Amino acid sequence: MTERSELPDAEIHHGHGDVSGGWLRAATFGAMDGLVTNTALVAGVGGGGAAPQAIVLAGTASLVAGAISMALGEYTSVKTQNEQLDLEVEKERVELERNPDGELAELVQMLRARGVDAGLAQRVAVQLHRDPETALRLHVVAELGLNPEDKPSPMVAAVSSFFTFSIGAVVPLLPYLLGFSLLWVALLCGGAGLAAAGAISSRFTPRPWWFAALRQLLFGAAAAGITYAIGSLIGVTVA
Repeated sequence: MTERSELPDAEIHHGHGDVSGGWLRAATFGAMDGLVTNTALVAGVGGGGAAPQAIVLAGTASLVAGAISMALGEYTSVKTQNEQLDLEVEKERVELERNPDGELAELVQMLRARGVDAGLAQRVAVQLHRDPETALRLHVVAELGLNPEDKPSPMVAAVSSFFTFSIGAVVPLLPYLLGFSLLWVALLCGGAGLAAAGAISSRFTPRPWWFAALRQLLFGAAAAGITYAIGSLIGVTVA
């Protein structure tokens, strides 16, 4: 008679979203930044009394400059974060080589802090320390909260932020590009884009879609209102 394991079968159809700061964070940040930046810019320049051609020129320049800046900033930021993690991993590797007993005791303490009995924690730590790479990975994850094998790609972050910023930035310019020269139409278009982007981002969070949409719309409206007021004041002064 075949013995059956008392342990439940492992769940194999199970996955998690991107939480390591890769494409999702960069894409969300890029889209929101593009929408807020150019909606506010259109409000400020339009509030100052600029002609539609000047608004399109300013908005296009903002789109190109912002997309490049976002891409370079994301690449540098993620690359620096990865390099810092590599440095910390190397520090931990050296420490494991120089002071294996101390690192073993540290792992025992970490296991005990998570509710493992003292004797079992000692046996588990000893067994895990038999493989230096396993021990290294456990110490890095426990001490830094980051997995050295799950680093985000700087290039993916740069490309995703570049394209999503560009898409977001072009939304408030669409009415002018399509021949409409009314400022309120452009602002309405930007507001709709902000609400839509917020609602889409809620798919990756526990927040309801309407909350995320309203939150982003309010943020964008505040930015646009401030720049419109400043643009109006400057336009009156220049006139």
